Amino acid sequence: MPSDMTGLQQIIAIGGHGLTSNVEDVTLSRYILDQVPVPRPRICFLSQAGGEDAFYIASFYRHFMALNAIPSDFSLFRPHTADVADFLLQQDAIYVGGGNTRSMLALWREWRLDRILRQAWQNGTVLSGVSAGAICWFEQGLTDSIPGKLTPLPCLGFLPGSCSPHFDGEPQRRPSYHRLIADRDMMPGFGIDDYAALHFIGVELTRVVASRAGANACRVENSASGTEESRLEVTHLAAPDSLCESHSPDNLT
Repeated sequence: MPSDMTGLQQIIAIGGHGLTSNVEDVTLSRYILDQVPVPRPRICFLSQAGGEDAFYIASFYRHFMALNAIPSDFSLFRPHTADVADFLLQQDAIYVGGGNTRSMLALWREWRLDRILRQAWQNGTVLSGVSAGAICWFEQGLTDSIPGKLTPLPCLGFLPGSCSPHFDGEPQRRPSYHRLIADRDMMPGFGIDDYAALHFIGVELTRVVASRAGANACRVENSASGTEESRLEVTHLAAPDSLCESHSPDNLT
């Protein structure tokens, strides 16, 4: 990593987001790239949650090439190098896609990507992602990896507490998250709407941003009545002047 990025540990967790030319999608992607102090950031896609779907990967390349980034992807089914760490540690940013979080984490742990990603984060690589790629960084995530159920899932633990994406986009997310926290089956944590993102530096939440009007995030904690939800202050991002300017899902989690 460039020396001026060393030590700045950033994670950007997005509740819901697509890889399209839609202005709301582009605005969030530009926000990720803007955290990297180089003109053309190298950003790598980890798509294991989505089964390394070819269409999803192609969408990633189109989306970030249009933003003047240097996109790449790393496959665990068809790895292009034996030195996974060397490749990933050269990236300025890593973007984790949506899909089945449970299956993704099992693959990552088998390949020791959990250790490599922690090292990348500690070295200054911006870690980011949507849905599965948002909850994976926390101690726990609310997942629908098992069809028809919303269950707690132990995750990587880079960030303390728990997280649920799609907080406004899926009707059962909010009540399930509240119930699990009230029953102490999940740690207190964060609910993130689609098109909103939590930006952590180290383990401290420093900013909440959104690219869609009305998108929010909240803190959910235990209270005398069960749970208490506190809405967080949100900075609404301005749309880029050009969708092609430099630095500009799957619902399973």
